[in-house]
Amino acid sequence: MQTLERLAARDLVAVVEAFRDALRAHQERINRLNVYPVPDGDTGTNMALTLESVLEGLAEAGDDLPAVAKAISHGSLMGARGNSGVILSQILRGLATTFGAAGGVDAAVLRDGLAAARDGAYKAVQNPVEGTILSVVAAAAEAAAASDTDDLGALVAEVRDAAAAALERTPEQLPVLKQAGVVDSGGSGLLLLFDALAHVVSGTPLPEPDASAAPAATNAQGRGRAEGGDDHDDLRYEVMYLLEAPDAAIDSFRGVWAGLGDSIVVVGGDGIWNCHIHTADIGGAIEAALEVGRPRKIRVTDLWEEVEEERWVREAAAGGVPEAPPEPVGCAVVAVCTGEGIRRIFRSLGVSTTVTGGQTMNPSTAELLEAIAAAPADQVVVLPNNKNIVPVAEAAAAQAAKAVRVVPTRGVQEGFAALLEYDPEGAVDDVAALMADSAGRVVAGEVTVAVRDTTAEVGPVRAGDFIGLSRSGIEAVGASASEAAIGLLDRLIDAGHHEIATIIVGEGAAAADTRRITEWLAEHHPDVATELHQGGQPLYPYLLSIE
Repeated sequence: MQTLERLAARDLVAVVEAFRDALRAHQERINRLNVYPVPDGDTGTNMALTLESVLEGLAEAGDDLPAVAKAISHGSLMGARGNSGVILSQILRGLATTFGAAGGVDAAVLRDGLAAARDGAYKAVQNPVEGTILSVVAAAAEAAAASDTDDLGALVAEVRDAAAAALERTPEQLPVLKQAGVVDSGGSGLLLLFDALAHVVSGTPLPEPDASAAPAATNAQGRGRAEGGDDHDDLRYEVMYLLEAPDAAIDSFRGVWAGLGDSIVVVGGDGIWNCHIHTADIGGAIEAALEVGRPRKIRVTDLWEEVEEERWVREAAAGGVPEAPPEPVGCAVVAVCTGEGIRRIFRSLGVSTTVTGGQTMNPSTAELLEAIAAAPADQVVVLPNNKNIVPVAEAAAAQAAKAVRVVPTRGVQEGFAALLEYDPEGAVDDVAALMADSAGRVVAGEVTVAVRDTTAEVGPVRAGDFIGLSRSGIEAVGASASEAAIGLLDRLIDAGHHEIATIIVGEGAAAADTRRITEWLAEHHPDVATELHQGGQPLYPYLLSIE
């Protein structure tokens, strides 16, 4: 392939498509670069979903560069998920805005675009930390500025190499990365953008996923996949897409797929087909479509993992945004949560609209904007209830047509406490201030299963251990959920005060464990009132709060 001297609109679309494909291929590897042992390693997922939103916008953009650039900028903003998605959206917007204004992309325009991308990324973060995706984009921009080449292909290669070198340096900049023996997850995802750019400009192959970095065949609840079994035990991927192809070509397509896997479903007609297969060969399953037509809306799911975020997406798509109550209020509340029990608690405390999301699945800017628009008031308070959703909530608040304030709750426990000060007829600034103060008085904790080995002040942690977490870090490690919860409560409860201990029971919690926790509280802290709620939240068998 000849090196391009200048990128046109179709080339930018190709870069975005290649970047999305690379993110999907490396998604699990990037997710598992998470250095904390809790099941919230979702950087790869969030970045890939952000790109999916961009591509949806590009489908309607036309073929002139300003329109394509505008679609990239808008789609990345509206589709941004999580902290990594928000930062990535600012990088893409910096590039796209520069490219659109220039009308074409040569070496000089790429330099300017990378400078704008770097500046936008740093502005998106209140307290920039080096050793992250910020360091990688900064290195790329600095390499471009220092280069004197006018050859686009040569410049892209220099930028890519500088970004890769910066990624390798991230463990030296962040001790937590060095301790875990990994590079930064967001930076790893961003490097794929430069790989995609080199792929389109110079024909450089996209990097193949490292098989040694594939997810272990054990999920967060410790359930393993047995070796052996029938002939299809290795068909670990579910591949789905819509295929635009002539009806006459489908029989041959089915024949190719028959040799690639099982659970094959190909339905449709009149040129559009919905295709599903379980396979070990993702590339082959997609290449079969390219032989006969055009696949789109491609989705790949790892069947060896219990991919919680996919279930949450389906539930959200099926349920949509709840209808607003018939009686409007002066100031409404939108809360992000998952688990039907938790939704009921939020509604009982006055929340008018809930958005499905939490650990491993962060709602997009667009989804939060939809919920804000559906809220029955011109003033809205948003409770993100997860630290990774806070920046997305703030981005949505900045885009909303209503007066919106974000109370930066980092868990549903803080969200519940905030609602104790909710005044549905108050002014939004006053309401948000009171709710934030109430949320700040709660001592919150949670119990989950470690997804990787690590070390903590309380001792070594092994994958599969139950761990009790406070906002300060790992406070307890146990062989059971009750052991971890009791150890955590012992650290959280201040013996000098009379408190209320609230226990929110989630998926995977055994009745015997819950009984042990409440009996321990009654024996060791008889003055502490205990409240028990069925939350149904995934991943965390117990959410705890002390008031």
